[in-house]
Amino acid sequence: MLDPIVAFFQRIFAAIGRGIGMVIAWILWPFMTVANWYRARGWIIKGPIGIALVVLVAFYAYFIWQTQVWSGFNPDYVNAYNLGQRKQDAGTATGGTASATPPAGDLAEPEPKTCVRSAIVDVTADLIDFNVNQNAWISSMLLYKLGLFGLDWDKTPWFDNKASFQRGVNQAVRRTAVELVDALGRVRGTSGINADLQRARGNLQFDEETWYFGSDSLLPKTPTPNYYRTAMADLRKFNASLEACDAIFDGRSDNLIEFLDRITNDIGSTSDIIRKQSEFQNGGWFDTRADDRFWFAYGQLYGYYGILSASGADFEAVIKARGIEPLWKATISQLRSALKIQPAIISNGKEDGWIMPTHLATMGFYILRVRSNLVEMRDVLAR
Repeated sequence: MLDPIVAFFQRIFAAIGRGIGMVIAWILWPFMTVANWYRARGWIIKGPIGIALVVLVAFYAYFIWQTQVWSGFNPDYVNAYNLGQRKQDAGTATGGTASATPPAGDLAEPEPKTCVRSAIVDVTADLIDFNVNQNAWISSMLLYKLGLFGLDWDKTPWFDNKASFQRGVNQAVRRTAVELVDALGRVRGTSGINADLQRARGNLQFDEETWYFGSDSLLPKTPTPNYYRTAMADLRKFNASLEACDAIFDGRSDNLIEFLDRITNDIGSTSDIIRKQSEFQNGGWFDTRADDRFWFAYGQLYGYYGILSASGADFEAVIKARGIEPLWKATISQLRSALKIQPAIISNGKEDGWIMPTHLATMGFYILRVRSNLVEMRDVLAR
C-alpha cells in the first residue's frame, strides 16, 4: 500500500539529485575544460601558465587573509591611554622656567619648558597607524579594485567588511584633522595655520582607492597608504612641537562647541544613509549592501570613541566648569555600547520582522543616541 508513495518520493529525490548534479557539472565544466587543455600542452606552455596560477593563488590567499584578519582591533583600545590620569588640558605648561641648584661656581640654567600633549592628536595618529600599518589598506589593494569578475566587492556579501570599517575610521580621522587645522591647532584670528597639521589634513583628504597604477595614467602613482602614513608622521611632529611648547592647542569652549557640531553633522549623515538602507532595501540576510553600511558606521563610531574620549582629557577644564561631565561620560559609555554589536552576518530585516534581525536599525539607534547627547552638550556649552 505504501509502495507507490515510497516510489513517488524516491523519484522526487532522484530528480533533485540529478538537478544538483547538473548544476555542479555546469559550474565545473569550464574548469574541467581548461584543466584538460592544460594537461595536453607541452612544458613550454604549461610552465609559464603554472607559475602564473601559483602567483595568482598566492595573491588571492594574501588578499583573503588581509580582509579576514583584523590586526590590533580592540573596542577597549581607549583604556591604553590612561586618560583619567591626566590632570591638565592639552597645551598647558607642565614645567620649566625654574632654575635647578647648580654646583658651586656654575651658572644656573633654567629647565626646559614642557607642555601637555594633545590626546586627540595622539589617538588620531594611532588610528591611522592601525588602519595602514597594523593592517593592509584594503580599499587600494589591486584584487579589491578588480572585484569579483569585475563586480565591485562592495556589491557582494564577501571580503568588503574590513574595507568599509577602515573607511569609517578614516572618516572620523579626516573630520578631526580638519578641525585641528581650522580651530584647535591655532588661536583664531591671531595666529597662522600650523604647517604640520596643514600637511596632515591635505594628505588625509587623498583618494582612498589609489594603487600604484591606474587607468587614468600610465605613470606609476603613490598609493593611498603612503599619504596616510605621511599624515600620521606630521601629526606626531605637531604633538612633539606642542610638548616643547612650540605649537598651540586652543582649548576654549567655543572650539569644543564647533568640534562637537562637526562630529554631530558627520554621524548625522551616516545615520541618514543607514535609515535609507534600512527603510528601502530591507532584504534581510540577502541585502548585499547592508554590511557595507553597518561596518562603515561601526568604524566611524570606533574612531569617534577614541577621539571623543581624548577630547574629554584635552578639554577637561571646560567640561568640568560647564557641568557637562556626567553627560560626557554617558556619551562615551554609549559609544562603547555600540561597539558591542559584532554580528557574524549583517541582516537588514524589517523592523517588525520575526525571522531576520535588523542590525542596521540597531546601529542607527545607537548613532542617534550619541548624536542626541552631542547636541545636548553643545547646547549647554553655548549658553
